[in-house]
Amino acid sequence: LLGDNHPHVAQSLNNLAALYYSQGRYTEAEPLYLEALDLRKQLLGDNHPYVATSLNNLALLYRSQGRYTEAEPLYLEALDLRKQLLGDNHPDVAQSLNNLAGLYKSQGRYTEAEPLYLQAINIATQVLGENHPNTIIFRENLQIMRQQQHPSS
Repeated sequence: LLGDNHPHVAQSLNNLAALYYSQGRYTEAEPLYLEALDLRKQLLGDNHPYVATSLNNLALLYRSQGRYTEAEPLYLEALDLRKQLLGDNHPDVAQSLNNLAGLYKSQGRYTEAEPLYLQAINIATQVLGENHPNTIIFRENLQIMRQQQHPSS
């Protein structure tokens, strides 16, 4: 009905990839995330929020596999795109900051991660509120990182 080149097809590919990801089926998720990203770029252009979402999802997959050097440029591109398209104080920007901070935390790059977590918390608090689930998660992520940094505290 829709044909192969339709935004709904890209969304379906992304959703199936997310399902596989949630099941730990990373090798099956990756080609679907890549196909969704390519299709979204082709149909929507490089500068679209859905492209940023696809970049973020692929980066998350790579991070989960320990493929940090592949994840970082995707997270950075998603963050830049979201800031450009949605503004600096958008919840998706906060999510991107949190994700990039999480990558840095995974690598022990705590001094790079902390200001990103703080930015994410500030944005989420302003836009979503103090008690929003994302705000709480971002605060918890920062707290966990600080505990990893200083295990005796």
